[in-house]
Amino acid sequence: MTFNPDADVSDNNVRRRGRGAVVAGAGGVGLLGIIALIAGPLLGIDLTPFLGGGDTGGGGTSSSEGTLIENCDTGQDANENVDCRVASAKLVLNKYWSEQVDGYTPPELVIVDGATSSACGTASNAAGPFYCPPDQTVYIDPTFFQLMQQQFGASAGNLAQLYIVGHEWGHHIQNITGYMDKYPNNGTGPESNGVRMELQADCYAGAWIGQMTRQKDKNGVRYMEAPTEAELKDAVNAAYTVGDDHIQQQSGGFVSPESFTHGTSDQRQYWFANGYKNGLDVCAATFTLPGDQLGPQ
Repeated sequence: MTFNPDADVSDNNVRRRGRGAVVAGAGGVGLLGIIALIAGPLLGIDLTPFLGGGDTGGGGTSSSEGTLIENCDTGQDANENVDCRVASAKLVLNKYWSEQVDGYTPPELVIVDGATSSACGTASNAAGPFYCPPDQTVYIDPTFFQLMQQQFGASAGNLAQLYIVGHEWGHHIQNITGYMDKYPNNGTGPESNGVRMELQADCYAGAWIGQMTRQKDKNGVRYMEAPTEAELKDAVNAAYTVGDDHIQQQSGGFVSPESFTHGTSDQRQYWFANGYKNGLDVCAATFTLPGDQLGPQ
């Protein structure tokens, strides 16, 4: 479930854009693709030329406008279709953040079909979901959730998918509220601005999910249903899956803290849960706490 089946999500106005490239599966992106997800967007490096799934091969054409997501009118549609689920999350996130940020301006959301261009490089399931500050757009190829399942055994269910969308929305909030300017990229490492930025985005996602049943559609119907314990565990599992230490252990069998860009699995779980339980007020602490206090104590 997750979405209220009776909710009206017909005004999501989200477009699908891309060239319909072949989806990278278990034999395509592999662990290198997950590492590209972690390192690429933060460092401004487009690693998709090195990944089998990121090659569009020139087949087909890519429209700068794209096509509107179809058959996405109700919460039931969002529960049953991943493209509709991601598109509908835009409505709930915008309502939530408009209540939290004065003068809130929403980001654009592009659902990627295979691969498409962005101001930050190629967007594809090989690059992973990301937010691009120059064009203020969130790019998500929903087949990335399949990669999480195939490569790391994550269940990546409905709420876990919404956590990932909410995390990327959190980067937009950091952009428009000045965090990205105040704490620019200063390299890698467990106390780097990059790690702190990612943990804060996890906290933002948790805070939104903690209040997502409060937002209503134009008819006064709640968009979302309260998450079940199993759904929350699934979302926490997604946070664990994309921890730097877990990814490094899976890919090379060793952990290199000086190369961290997103935080450990424990830290990512902790800040998601902290935001969920305590709300937005706790999220600023990711930039003020000493590095040895960025995780559970």
